[in-house]
Amino acid sequence: MRIGAVFPQTEIGTDPADVARWATQVEQLGYQHIVVYDHVLGAGTSTREGWRGYSSDDSFHEVFVLLGYVAALTTSVELVTGVLILPQRQTVLVAKQAAEVDVLSRGRMRLGIGVGWNPVEYEGLGESFANRGARSEEQIELMRALWAAPTITYHGRWHHVDNAGIRPLPVRQKIPIWIGGVAETVLRRIGRIGDGWLPQRPPDDEAAALLNRIRGYAGEAGRSPTEIGIEARLTIAREPRDSWLAFVTGWQKLGATHLGINTMGMGFRSVDEHLAALAGLIDRVRTIV
Repeated sequence: MRIGAVFPQTEIGTDPADVARWATQVEQLGYQHIVVYDHVLGAGTSTREGWRGYSSDDSFHEVFVLLGYVAALTTSVELVTGVLILPQRQTVLVAKQAAEVDVLSRGRMRLGIGVGWNPVEYEGLGESFANRGARSEEQIELMRALWAAPTITYHGRWHHVDNAGIRPLPVRQKIPIWIGGVAETVLRRIGRIGDGWLPQRPPDDEAAALLNRIRGYAGEAGRSPTEIGIEARLTIAREPRDSWLAFVTGWQKLGATHLGINTMGMGFRSVDEHLAALAGLIDRVRTIV
């Protein structure tokens, strides 16, 4: 199981020195990938009574600019979006941005994608919230085509590219696409076309059932279930301290290939506190994986 750290998006602040120190020390601690959350717009709550979720009070660094910066500061950690809200963006532009991060990092980009939950962002970015799931499948197909060849011609339901392409191409002419979500249509999508799954839940019976459905859909599509990676996420603020290692071993038994550790929500007030927590955790997790 590969162990990664979740970038503390909403708590790290805006000082580039703090971002740089966090990223470089995470790599030095031995973490193997960095996971970055994504939001473009924060909804103002003054006109939205009962709003739940991230709002305009929460800070989010733009994911591709951030990963380009981190790529220059690091040498080995994989750079992961977890997850990029793909259908609220222009597909060709995402393919271009992801390819650029891959090139600047010498092939360390992994694109985790999801469909999101926030119609405010879709409205502000000029994309449809209603058909986001179906469009995401076409987006995946188009991005993979763009990454694989200098020029393509593609005519889908929502996208049309006539003998054009992006440069530079990704290092391996492909970028892994992992998918987050638990809806049945999402599980089916992961089984058919996903390189991996990004669950956000404990390793319980329901998680095992979800995995079995993904693996079943993979088999129906003629794929081996072993082709599909699994990245669990341990949010330490949501799990009792004495259950952290059980969480890791539970997901390991279910076949997880990756684990992301999230230190947000603990009340930390400095980068040093986040790094101290990660330093202690990597040593404990290494004893069991």
